[in-house]
Amino acid sequence: MGCPAGVGPEVIVKALNHFQKEKPEILKNIIVIGDKNILSKTSYNLGKPIPEEVEIDSISNLDITPGNPTLEGYKAMVAYFKKAIKLAKEKRVQAIVTGPISKEGLNKVGIGYSGHTDWLAKEFNAKSYVMTFYGEKMIVSLVTVHIPLKEVPQSITPDKIFDTAKLSYEFLKRLKIKDPRIAICGLNPHAGESGLLGEEEKTIIKGAVEMCKKEGIPLYGPYPPDSLFYWAYKGKFNLVIALYHDQGLIPFKLIHFEDGVNITLGLPIIRTSPCHGTAYDIAGKGIANPKSFISALNLSLKLLSN
Repeated sequence: MGCPAGVGPEVIVKALNHFQKEKPEILKNIIVIGDKNILSKTSYNLGKPIPEEVEIDSISNLDITPGNPTLEGYKAMVAYFKKAIKLAKEKRVQAIVTGPISKEGLNKVGIGYSGHTDWLAKEFNAKSYVMTFYGEKMIVSLVTVHIPLKEVPQSITPDKIFDTAKLSYEFLKRLKIKDPRIAICGLNPHAGESGLLGEEEKTIIKGAVEMCKKEGIPLYGPYPPDSLFYWAYKGKFNLVIALYHDQGLIPFKLIHFEDGVNITLGLPIIRTSPCHGTAYDIAGKGIANPKSFISALNLSLKLLSN
């Protein structure tokens, strides 16, 4: 459910109502891990009943005001996720769809992870993992994630790019995309302009592209990022590898802000999430958009059926 004071409960209730109309047969396969009291109140306020077929695993029994996170709520947020991990390790669930959590909340209750992704990677001993963003018009994988911009150049290595490309290629094959093409961004303006604006393209990225070609991974580039995303949007490439967080997420969210999905590649289970955060400013107002959460559920179902 994510943070109980955020929009997680609302988008879950709205998403369940969506599936009741569109795919009612899947409801019996869904377990909502969270707080039955909060979900019931949210359901009542929205005028949208929770489908009876859905199992609710109620870990907490909180009385929280939407938009006002508490320490108790943060602890519950952590408990929900720990239970999901436990069920996945026991193979009682095959996919986890995570509601938005507060990174500040994790810190306040002593959890030393920056979010779901690195936490899951640690729990499942993933040697390499990738944060990828999926939409119908664009798919983007990140080589580096939540690090300061000044640390990006030294954090990019041929091996890291290779691992990102390999997992991204496997993801495209799971999506049954025929003859997929992957492109990688340059780090510097104009992809370095033959070394005039930076050397990383020649010294690091091109070496990684050659590594990929030898392994049959269809990686092309590096290309100037300012034009690459246009060509990807037009269908020339199925997936773009960005070297740092904002390089990839600004263009992606420009197109898929409402319906994009965050997926962690490299795990033994499927894990997806919406692209938005807790949105405390609109929590409880009934205006949260469930599209991204619906897309996250749909992508999980698609991967489970492939």
